[in-house]
Amino acid sequence: QVQLVESGGGLAQPGGSLRLSCAASGGSFSAWTMGWYRQIPGKQRDLVARIFRSGTTYYTDSVKGRFTISRDNAQKMVFLQMNNLKPEDTAVYYCNKAPDFGPEYWGRGTQVTVSS
Repeated sequence: QVQLVESGGGLAQPGGSLRLSCAASGGSFSAWTMGWYRQIPGKQRDLVARIFRSGTTYYTDSVKGRFTISRDNAQKMVFLQMNNLKPEDTAVYYCNKAPDFGPEYWGRGTQVTVSS
């Protein structure tokens, strides 16, 4: 059974930084495509960034140049470094294992609030 646990959310001022972490347990982490999604109330959950087993990354346009996704296969962790945060980045952020090499899994989410 795969479990994903996020941490690192909180309150940041505009222009500030936060680093999200996702710890995975179970399964062959190094083979998985991992991602971060975010959701605000009443809206769909949207992809923010993804990192493939090769290390190739993908970012949605609104975070390019500000967010960096990375992974540590030995520790079974994936990270999202968020810099130059904007109020519109406020959302619940979810760690995701893509449905390759097994089923899709989600973490429970961590709240990120950007406000002065």
